[in-house]
Amino acid sequence: MLRIKFIQNLFLVATVFTLLTLTGCSSDDDNLTVQVTVNGTVLFDDGDDFNGDVDGDFTGTGGNATRVFEWQNNLSRADYNADITATAEGSFRIVVKDADGSVVLDKSISGAVEPDSIDGVTSIGTPGIWTVTITLTSFKGDGSFSLSAGT
Repeated sequence: MLRIKFIQNLFLVATVFTLLTLTGCSSDDDNLTVQVTVNGTVLFDDGDDFNGDVDGDFTGTGGNATRVFEWQNNLSRADYNADITATAEGSFRIVVKDADGSVVLDKSISGAVEPDSIDGVTSIGTPGIWTVTITLTSFKGDGSFSLSAGT
């Protein structure tokens, strides 16, 4: 009888612990989100890959996120463009590495300050599969970015 009571108490403690762990405490931070979309695909995890022009959008309610994807660039440069809403808070950063892993672009835009856009041509890099990293930090607002193979 004592053993059954012990098992029942152990089960009760485990159940309460599980419920507390799964529900946790609520805070305003739970509602902070960001979303990055490339060519109509929402990026959840690293590892997506794209060919051709890249058209991306991002939105946020104050959250943080880093998304990494691969992009096939058969040329040694890329044209880039990015902009955010003028009232956005936080920052947007794009880092592009060529097929050899060398950084050919590292640019940021901070919200609520000018300029609210960037554009240009990357440094010369090795053609092939390039890695693109988008980082949103405390980002609240929306914006877009694009990449296309350049000369």
